[in-house]
Formats: sequence, structure tokens, C-alpha cells
Amino acid sequence: MVITEVRIKLCEENSERLLAFCSVTFDNAFVVRDLKIIEGAKGLFVAMPSRKLADRCPKCGGKNHLRARYCNNCGARLDENRALRLTEGRAKLHADIAHPIHSAAREQIHNAVIQAYYEEKEKAKQPGYVCTYDLDDYDLDDTPVTYTSVAAELSKTVQAHPGHSPVRGTHFTTTPLPAKTPTAGNQEANRSNG
Repeated sequence: MVITEVRIKLCEENSERLLAFCSVTFDNAFVVRDLKIIEGAKGLFVAMPSRKLADRCPKCGGKNHLRARYCNNCGARLDENRALRLTEGRAKLHADIAHPIHSAAREQIHNAVIQAYYEEKEKAKQPGYVCTYDLDDYDLDDTPVTYTSVAAELSKTVQAHPGHSPVRGTHFTTTPLPAKTPTAGNQEANRSNG
């Protein structure tokens, strides 16, 4: 795994612990956005992109965030202690969307992001500074990706298996298939069914 780019978006000075957002590109092929750089008790740390955890109301089945006191759907009072607890006793309110699966990868990402953060802080002091985080130029070939362009690409390579008619929907074919002619076995089956 090679980290080929890190983009940083610095937060306002008045932000308490959140210092920046960042995106990390791997192997010039895959980007993960919305990592956060946070000032923790032991220094800076990189938080992976996450989503709020939710559960269902026992009365109506409506979906609610774990911090909700009342159901968004029916208004029923919810148990405030329904969230799972971490080993240190804090409620688990978020789940990572993307994250490293071993400590070496976590350390590699952490070091690259923190280094880029300090470099971005220095760049921000220069006149004419422009943040590159929000620039949407990840698509290197400048061709917009659309359903029709994907379908056209697939139609060049994907064809129905010989002897089967193409399935409508997600399969594509570039050459028309030969007309089906009844075989001797099919003719006998058709006569016995008819």
C-alpha cells in the first residue's frame, strides 16, 4: 500500500479539538475522504471516517440515533442507556466506515496525515493560499463517469454466454446473437407440452 496523496482542509482557529479534515489517496487509485485530525489529551490523532450508530424504537420500529431521547417517528421515550459501552465505559456512538486493519497500516496513515497537516499549516501562512481539499480533480482522465459511459465500456467486453439469450438489465452485448433455431430435443419437448 502506497499513500500517493494527502489533502488537508484546516478548520477555523476557534474549533476546539477538531483541527482539520483530510483525504488520503492510495496507489493513485482509491481515495478515502473525511478523516479528521483531532487534538487529543496525548497529542494529535487521526480519526477515521465514521457514521452515527442508530437503533430501532421498540414501539414503532422507527430508526433513531443512539443519543435520541425520544423516537423521531412516534415520540415514545427511549432508554438513554441503550448504546453499547466500550471497555473504558464510554458509549459507542459511531462506527468506522473505512479503517486500517493492522497497526502498521494505521501508523503509516497517521504519520502521512500528520506530516501533511503541518505542511498545510505552513502553506496557509503564504499569500494566495488555496486549499486543495475541495477540488474535485481526482478523476485523472477528465472524462465524467456516467451510467451510459460505463455501459458503453462494458458493452465492449461483456457478452452473453453462447447458447443463452442475453439477460436484460445489467448484461451487455455488442454483436447480435444468432437467431435461436429449435433443436430436435426442444421440438419433442414442445410437442409433449402442447
